[in-house]
Amino acid sequence: MYTIKEASARTGVGAPLIRAWERRYGVISPVRTPAGYRLYDDATLRVLSAMRALVASGWTASEAARAIAAGEVAVDEVAPRATPDDAIARPVATGHQAAMIERFVAAAEATSPSGTEAALDEILASGSFEAVVDDVLLPAAAALGDSWAAGRMSVAAEHAASGAVARRLSGLYQAAGIPARTEAVVGLPPGSRHELGALAFAAALRRRGVGVLYLGPDVTIEGWVDAVTRTRARVAVIGVVTPADRDAASSVIAALRTTGVRAVAVGGAATVDWSPGEGVTTLGAPVVDAAVTIAGVVGRRR
Repeated sequence: MYTIKEASARTGVGAPLIRAWERRYGVISPVRTPAGYRLYDDATLRVLSAMRALVASGWTASEAARAIAAGEVAVDEVAPRATPDDAIARPVATGHQAAMIERFVAAAEATSPSGTEAALDEILASGSFEAVVDDVLLPAAAALGDSWAAGRMSVAAEHAASGAVARRLSGLYQAAGIPARTEAVVGLPPGSRHELGALAFAAALRRRGVGVLYLGPDVTIEGWVDAVTRTRARVAVIGVVTPADRDAASSVIAALRTTGVRAVAVGGAATVDWSPGEGVTTLGAPVVDAAVTIAGVVGRRR
C-alpha cells in the first residue's frame, strides 16, 4: 500500500489531481487508515497511470474515467509499464496541470494576492474554459480546502483565494452574455454555501447559448419557487455539494413540482450514489458534461 505522496511519485499524477479524480469521478477508491489518510494499492496505481496516459493523449478526465469505469478501456494495456528502476514515473500532460495547481495553492498559502492572480491567469490561459474547468480550475479550488485541513493555510487565506476563483467565474458567466429569456435556473439549496461548482456550471451553460439565471448559494425554498415561477424556466438545476445538502435539495425538489417546471436536475459531488427521486435528472460532478446534458434538455445543441 502507498501513501498519496508515494502514489503521486509512482504514477506521475500530482496529489491534487489524484484527490480531484477520486472526488469528481469516483474512478478510484483508496483505503482509509483509522486516522483518515488515503492508501493506494497496485491496482489503483494502474488506474491512475491509465488515466494519466489517456489524458495525455487528448481525452478529458471525465471521458477517461467513464471509459475505465465502463470497462471500455483495458487499464493494464493503457497504463505505462514501469521498470524496476523506474521509481518515479515521468509526468506528461497531467504534470503541467498539477504544477499549475500547486503554484496556485502555494500562492494562496503565502497569502499573496499577486501570486494567486498570476496562478489563475496561467490556469485560464492554458486552454479554453471548457478544457480547464474540470481538470484544473475546480481541482485547484478544492486543493485549498485540503491545504487548510492540513494546517498549511489559514481560514482567511482560503477564503481570499476562493474569492479570487469566484470572481473569475463570475466574470466568465457575465461575459457569456445576458440572456433574452431565462431557460434554466441554477443555484444551491438552503444552507449550502460552497458555490464554485454551481457558478462554474452556470458559466459553462451560458457559454453553450442557454439563458441561465444563477441564484447563488443558500437559496430558500420560497426563493427557488419564486424564481422558477416568475421566469417560467424550463429547467431548474440544484447543486448538491455535500451529503448534508441532500435533504435540503429534496425539499426544494418537492416544492418545485408545484410550479410546473418541465425538468429538475441535480449536480455535484454528493449526487454520486444518491437517488433524488423519480423524474429528477442526476448530472454528477463534471461541469462540462453537465452543461451539455442540460443544453440538450432545453434544445440548445452547440
